[in-house]
Amino acid sequence: MKKRINLLFAGSALVTMIFAAPLVAHEYSRGEVEIDHPWSRPTPPGAAMGVGYLVIRNHGSDDITLVGASTPRANNVSIHETRVSEGVMQMQQLENGLGIAAGEAVELKPHSYHLMLEKLAKPLKEGEKISLTLEFEGAEAMNVELNVQSLDADMSEPEMDHSEHQMDH
Repeated sequence: MKKRINLLFAGSALVTMIFAAPLVAHEYSRGEVEIDHPWSRPTPPGAAMGVGYLVIRNHGSDDITLVGASTPRANNVSIHETRVSEGVMQMQQLENGLGIAAGEAVELKPHSYHLMLEKLAKPLKEGEKISLTLEFEGAEAMNVELNVQSLDADMSEPEMDHSEHQMDH
């Protein structure tokens, strides 16, 4: 009887792992480029801006550059960098894109590189998946989905508030 219970337990654990794995895995790859865990945060009603984060891995032997992105949910998507200069946090658009060296990875995350989803058609809501096309120089474009995660999903770093951000372009 004990052997049957152990077998039953092991079998149900295996089934759980098989069916849960696709829910956890959130990776995309095309050629030598891999995108890990694209995500965003919910936006408050009326917010014109959203953000996009992800990891870009370049497994190729040539450098590539993320030069743009688009989504039907925003009028424009731009690539930004946030950095602290003389104690002041500043955000600037990367006009020439974001380079990813051969064999390297770049993480788009809070207080660093990120995508700005500008002039949102409607707020981003927790649990949604937002289609996003990433455009590269040196690699093919990739379609991914941003998972909109709850505000407390990863509170290790505070989120920069973009709701008052003015765009000059």
